[in-house]
Amino acid sequence: MSTKKQSLAYIISASSVGTLIEWYDFYIFGSLATVLSTKFFPTDNPTAAFLNTLATFAAGFVVRPFGALVFGRLGDLIGRKYTFMVTLMLMGGATFAIGLIPAYATIGAWAPILVLTLRLLQGLALGGEYGGAATYVAEHAPAERRGFFTSWIQTTATLGLVISLAVIMATRASLSKEAFDDYGWRIPFLVSILMVLVSLLIRKNMEESPMFAQAKAEGKISTNPLKESFGNKLNLKYVLLALFGATMGQGLVWYTGQFYAQTFLLKICNLDDIQTNMILVIGLLLGTPLFVIFGALSDRIGRKGIMMAGMIIAVFTYRPIFEQMYKTVDVTNKTVVPGSEKMVLKGKTTTVTKEFTDGSSYKHVITEVSPDKTESKISIKINDKDQWTLIGYVFCLISFVTMAYGPIAAFLVEMFPTKIRYTSMSLPYHIGNGVFGGLMPAIATFLVSNAQTAGVVQKPYLEGLNYPIALISVCIVIGVIYIKSNKKAA
Repeated sequence: MSTKKQSLAYIISASSVGTLIEWYDFYIFGSLATVLSTKFFPTDNPTAAFLNTLATFAAGFVVRPFGALVFGRLGDLIGRKYTFMVTLMLMGGATFAIGLIPAYATIGAWAPILVLTLRLLQGLALGGEYGGAATYVAEHAPAERRGFFTSWIQTTATLGLVISLAVIMATRASLSKEAFDDYGWRIPFLVSILMVLVSLLIRKNMEESPMFAQAKAEGKISTNPLKESFGNKLNLKYVLLALFGATMGQGLVWYTGQFYAQTFLLKICNLDDIQTNMILVIGLLLGTPLFVIFGALSDRIGRKGIMMAGMIIAVFTYRPIFEQMYKTVDVTNKTVVPGSEKMVLKGKTTTVTKEFTDGSSYKHVITEVSPDKTESKISIKINDKDQWTLIGYVFCLISFVTMAYGPIAAFLVEMFPTKIRYTSMSLPYHIGNGVFGGLMPAIATFLVSNAQTAGVVQKPYLEGLNYPIALISVCIVIGVIYIKSNKKAA
């Protein structure tokens, strides 16, 4: 391997490792949403507590555009390297601090306030991190292979989710259920600080982007990146086109395929926690190489076609895929093993269990909170065949994600000039992903909950898909009509 290739490999590795860790930090909150809802919010209404947790999770995404403005401006003024060093430290510190917050039972309303504050800091930091890493790699990569090299950055979000799930599963496996619920859930947050420190050491030796360094040496860096990015009508047009013609749809495909799939299996299908995480981990690992494949393919046939194809396929297949996922877990039409149904009363808790002829099992725990109020939790375990069926469906969902997301970094970088690139590309990316995509799990879960309560929809469990399908469709129309088909998309 040549020195140049070694150097580029190191650049990609250093950028990817830092971004992966930041995504891990960001995702462990979402991965532990069901647990955190009982720790940081009142438990008298479990559904409301879970929705509040998802809303707090989503808040981190909502502020990402502001992080893009703040750190994008810094990145265009002082450089890419130093800016995403700052974002990494801010993200790592906020994540570590979440692991230290006392529960609602200890400090009351201060618990959700502190969690929300730290989530906002995480969102601000992530708003600057991705744009910096993607820009940094793109400005080192040869133009004819930019899609391939930047696609490695795209894998970090998925791998961050995989690692977060793996750490949580390992922590659960090493502790009793009681110990995990008591203090074990804090461990994934606390150990993240070690990974952040390692990443900082790796990034410390990185040099500045050659394109930015050259622009700075020639006195061509922007003195007001915000004004040049959004005050210039032509550049603003490209920002809006990038948002509504690409990143909005890409963000919704991403969060539907990853986060909503997890929420759907856990909360709507009532699938066992461990099985759900295992299905997601395997499906994500199988699908992750496709990011690089589609990124490389975009160097040959263009970015637009691949991104639009991923969105179009998603729109037409979401409802049948999620319906089959629901039916795979659903036990209402399965045959109960004779004599397997049991009811155990222990104190104020009633536990109902069943076994089914296909190897599935059902557990329903009902706890009396007060004379007129009970808490209910259903957990279903499925057989190995059905588990692999769900892995296949998750893989399909992830493949749509890789098509829409794999080429997006190169697509955005190529739309904007060097001196305002960090600012210009970061804002549409983080609005598309943070606002439209990040809100998806909370909005979709609310729509399903509302449909189930109303009882007027035949398949209420599919109602949450109306949100992503509608907005992705709008993005497809705008993207197909207005985005140019050449490699440098716009």
